[in-house]
Amino acid sequence: MAADLSGRRPRHHSAVNEVLSTLAAANSTLADVQRRLDVEFRAAYPDHANPVKLVARLKRIQEEVAALKGLCRDLLAQKQELIDTVRTSLAAQRSATQRLLTSSGLPPMSEEDEAAYANLNQIIDEWTAQVSPETGDGKDEDTNQIFFSAVV
Repeated sequence: MAADLSGRRPRHHSAVNEVLSTLAAANSTLADVQRRLDVEFRAAYPDHANPVKLVARLKRIQEEVAALKGLCRDLLAQKQELIDTVRTSLAAQRSATQRLLTSSGLPPMSEEDEAAYANLNQIIDEWTAQVSPETGDGKDEDTNQIFFSAVV
């Protein structure tokens, strides 16, 4: 088919004209549907939020939270080991101090010292009870609360 230099539309068979007309109407309808979907999408997800990217980010955050929980449990275990070591050392030092005081003839530890030692042991016992393996029964909120209070 040669180009028509007169500026008129090329003449086609009537069946071709109907197909072209149908395709033009379909193109217009698809453009309208696309415009409406864009409007609905912007209304549902403001600020150009992409739900696929949001879901991917949520999955990544869930994986990071699981990893952080493991790290927190490790940190709690290490902290418990440190507390146990310090408690053992403190008890040994207290015993040695009492023996030294007794052998040197100095007065024994004061009531105030004994009360402070008892309070420290009570605090350590409460901490150990909170961090004991019983908290591993799915009470993640309790573990998180214990961890954050322990960090402070």
